Amino acid sequence: MRLARVTVFAGHFGSGKTSIAVAYALWAKQQKNRVVLCDLDIVNPYFRMAGAADALKRAGVGLIASRFAGTNVEAPAIPVGTLAIFDDTDITGIIDLGGDDRGALALGRYAGLLQKSGAFEMLLVTNQYRPLTRNLDDLCQIKNEIETASMVGFTGLINNSNLATETTLQDVIATADFATEASEKLALPLKMTAIDNRLLQSEEAQEEARLTLGEVFPMALYPNKF
Repeated sequence: MRLARVTVFAGHFGSGKTSIAVAYALWAKQQKNRVVLCDLDIVNPYFRMAGAADALKRAGVGLIASRFAGTNVEAPAIPVGTLAIFDDTDITGIIDLGGDDRGALALGRYAGLLQKSGAFEMLLVTNQYRPLTRNLDDLCQIKNEIETASMVGFTGLINNSNLATETTLQDVIATADFATEASEKLALPLKMTAIDNRLLQSEEAQEEARLTLGEVFPMALYPNKF
């Protein structure tokens, strides 16, 4: 998958966008010197990425998050330092955006800067096993709401269908057709399918995933953090 200067992950609550944002930032750090992950989810304080702060720090990934992250204080404020993601072209920025139109408003403040920042991706994360994204009409509505609020159009789709720690490889493979149909209906390229790397331990599993799912993004889940 192409690494853009700024990559925004957005999707409905429970889609797994925060876990993907963390994993993606750790992957990006293997290729780029300065990688910064920004928690721009100002709506739901119970799913902040601050729980992964130690792993990010060990990898050398910068973290921009609200000072209330990881607490029980609801303070929907844009974290200090967010502007650097767009201003400093030496930074490879990863953004975790809020899960609905209210959360997407936070990006609207920076929409113009994002457009000027150079190549960027805004990726819609979907999990077919979540109640609010099980059908294409609901997914289309979520896409339109986030785009309208953020004033930024999506550039791609990510299939992150899973059942948390109970997921099997076949559970993920079973969503391949849905992901293809969603890509066609939303007119968005399917960029990748995210999958727990524990399901890809054997060469046979890796080959089956590649043949049925296309571009696969192996990642470590943080089920107790997000």
